[in-house]
Amino acid sequence: MNESKLRTIAQLEEFLAATPSVSFSGAANAATGIDERYGHISRVLKRFDYFHRNKHERGVVLAYLQHTSGYSRAQTKRLVARWHENRLAEVPLVKRYCAPAAPFVRKYTASDVELLVEMDKANEDVCGPAIVHLFKRAFNIYCDQRYERLANLSVSHLYNLRKSSGYQALRVTLTKTHPVCNPIGLRKAPRPNGRAGWVRIDSVHQGDLDGIKGVYHITCVDAISQWQIEACVEGISEAFLLPVLIFILSQFPFVIKGFHSDNGSEYINKKVAELLNKLNIEQTKSRSRQSNDNALAESKNNSVVRKHMGYSHIPQKYAKPINEFFANTFNSWLNMHRPCLFATEVVSDKGKIKKVYKNADVKTPLERLADLSKKRLVTFKKGITLKDLEAQAREKTDLQAAKEMQAAKAALFAMFNKPEVKKRA
Repeated sequence: MNESKLRTIAQLEEFLAATPSVSFSGAANAATGIDERYGHISRVLKRFDYFHRNKHERGVVLAYLQHTSGYSRAQTKRLVARWHENRLAEVPLVKRYCAPAAPFVRKYTASDVELLVEMDKANEDVCGPAIVHLFKRAFNIYCDQRYERLANLSVSHLYNLRKSSGYQALRVTLTKTHPVCNPIGLRKAPRPNGRAGWVRIDSVHQGDLDGIKGVYHITCVDAISQWQIEACVEGISEAFLLPVLIFILSQFPFVIKGFHSDNGSEYINKKVAELLNKLNIEQTKSRSRQSNDNALAESKNNSVVRKHMGYSHIPQKYAKPINEFFANTFNSWLNMHRPCLFATEVVSDKGKIKKVYKNADVKTPLERLADLSKKRLVTFKKGITLKDLEAQAREKTDLQAAKEMQAAKAALFAMFNKPEVKKRA
């Protein structure tokens, strides 16, 4: 902008009134732009003989400089005062500040960080004051010149070095998952010692569909006799699960003395604990990193639940008919007519215990329960005897019971696949 023809205060006032939205801009280069603005301020002050003007005229000149230079009023007044101080010596108005010639020098180098890492590793990350004291001893007592700078390290800056990227790259610590300290249940594997009455329990979800939850199957199996009870619930909240748990425990023909589950909150909670304490049943839960603690129930989920109920989504509204199918047909076939494999423990020459499945060990849970009854390793509930259970099993052959179960299951699945009839308004 060439404004050299502006010579009077009146012209400056007319300029300010006519160009309220026009602002001065320097060159694209930042340093050159500042030099242009400083030169513009010097020329205007000299042209209008600023310090011989009255107060009103000075205000107009200041407003003009503020408008054309883009500086604030305070910054403009500071530049004017500096120009006035040096005008007699004819020192030009230039920028006084500049970037530092060199960046700040690091006091503690990468080698010092490596020494800190070495000291922390050797002493297993003791507190900061102790590490600083060890640095002083290393330099002053043992005369190790490597610790000359670290001998004067402050405790507060030591923690800054520990947070640095160089330190973090050299120190990578891995911590194991800490087990949750929940006082409910004993964290141990149940030890029935060959006696019936110690059950394992687990839940199986029947899949989601478009964000809608399916039913949940509950598998509860005795660890010794493999007597198994299946049930179905809409959800695993307390409102659905507690009545089903009572129903499951009541279907076992023998007294339940132990209840083992994984660490899921559906079983490890106060309501379930109160129920088991009331029935005088010991509650245990799986240990960390011990996948075999509840392996029996999980294997039954695969060989029984998934085999017969599949993997596809079943809506929650069918939980009641599924539960009736389990209680009326499926569980009796499962325990009285379906054979299971029972392991025999064999000690090898090296003293290792191996589990061997022999052909003679194939039995139904009821037959296994009869063997335990002969050894007095099972306690039946009042009103239930082994003869009554065997008489119930002889009412149908294994084939007849299996066919009735398959027919009932087919009718159940036909209910799932039946198209819904929309009601007319």
